Amino acid sequence: MTARLLHIQTDREIELPQNLSVIHVGKPNDRIPPDVDVSGFPNSEIVSRIHADIRVEGDAHYIEEMSEVPMAPTSSNLPLLPGNRHRLRPGDRISLGKGDMVTFLFQLV
Repeated sequence: MTARLLHIQTDREIELPQNLSVIHVGKPNDRIPPDVDVSGFPNSEIVSRIHADIRVEGDAHYIEEMSEVPMAPTSSNLPLLPGNRHRLRPGDRISLGKGDMVTFLFQLV
């Protein structure tokens, strides 16, 4: 199975790297370069440089908040606080930053 993120606002798909156990989501920076670079998406200025990590453990994917601004990683739209993680399931929405302006749909294909 291949995991990917579908950017809701543009319908652009990003396939998650299959060779990594930790996938960094954010914008280019000096500390940790992102594996999923969101800087080219509309409204990306609201996303932190190191925003979230997606951890792959076996066949499970977990998302962990890394920024100061809580994100909403589930269809229940509850904020995920820094240091906490959530098991991703197909159809889960990942909203980076405030205002649901940079949103991805987690998919397994």
